[in-house]
Amino acid sequence: MSDSSDRIVLRDVKRVSGETIDIVIEDGRIAEITAAGKGNGQLLANVAGAYVSSGWIDMHVHAFPEFDPYGDEIDEIGVKQGVTTIVDAGSCGADRIADLISDSIRAKTKVYAFLNISRIGLSRIDELSQLEWIDKEQVKQAIAVYEDFIVGLKARISRSVVGDSGLEPLRIARELSDDTGLPLMVHIGSGPPDIQEVIPLLQRKDIITHYLNGKTNNLFDAEGHPLQVLNDAIARGVHLDVGHGTASFSFQVAKAAKRHGVGLHTISTDIYRGNRLNGPVYSMANVLTKFLSLGYSLEETIDAVTCHAADWLGKPELGRIQAGDAANLTLFTLEDERVELVDSEGERRVANRLITAKGVVTGGEYIECEVRA
Repeated sequence: MSDSSDRIVLRDVKRVSGETIDIVIEDGRIAEITAAGKGNGQLLANVAGAYVSSGWIDMHVHAFPEFDPYGDEIDEIGVKQGVTTIVDAGSCGADRIADLISDSIRAKTKVYAFLNISRIGLSRIDELSQLEWIDKEQVKQAIAVYEDFIVGLKARISRSVVGDSGLEPLRIARELSDDTGLPLMVHIGSGPPDIQEVIPLLQRKDIITHYLNGKTNNLFDAEGHPLQVLNDAIARGVHLDVGHGTASFSFQVAKAAKRHGVGLHTISTDIYRGNRLNGPVYSMANVLTKFLSLGYSLEETIDAVTCHAADWLGKPELGRIQAGDAANLTLFTLEDERVELVDSEGERRVANRLITAKGVVTGGEYIECEVRA
């Protein structure tokens, strides 16, 4: 799409429902959606037969490359993986959020962020262990300045992060959420604090990320039944996000959740350089393939990275394919191919269907994906 005035046709592409269509793009917008073979314009090569969805949205990434271990380049975990929109999950607090925004301006991937309630963000991995690192006025000032970029607040509530601070960082986060009107994304993990104390503090539109983790302090009992605090949270409208990550996704817990009808709200990767290159995450397509292997349909799986995520963000246009909208599309294939998958617990399972990201259309440009699994 070197010339934005060209009419580009994605010919013979398939919706997730299986319907084959042509999509005509002009000046970076969807000009027409028509029957297969009927679209007029310059053909975009090598997409016939691919599936097309609205651009994938990853609700939990770490995209600030200066931080180690939890950092990566924006486009490496964005458009190169078939993901047109990422939401950085609290890499930066008020001290560095301006730097993340500066990075995002140079990227081809659309970026939003949860602001870490700790001003130091993930420059340390115990960022909530000292309450003086939570500056409420700094948080509010950052939100006022960057209101179009910040979509919520992030609090990592697990033992290694909060140390002796216990539940107090979450209580402060709740107060900040109430004061600013922004929801919380709460990371859950090893206790203390106990999960039974954490979840009741969450309200409608707040997010539990890592809800399928296999740690002892998780949301399911020994027989795989969801805890009552989880059922109550779902009834209140609390949102569930996968946040696979290095240590936060268990096939066994995911099977229990499916068996009991829990989820599926949004699938996210919690990706950063280490688990992208060395696993167990690798890519969004790899994580989506895991949910197909668990028995979710293609439509359920793709909805969890398109319309569900877009609705939570309050940007439904990001989750649809409609004439007149900006062209924001992911093209991918579904192959009958044997693949070995691994979760965060080291459990391996073999699947026979593989999702592979092929390319994205965003910002008036077609970008071929570099990640193939």
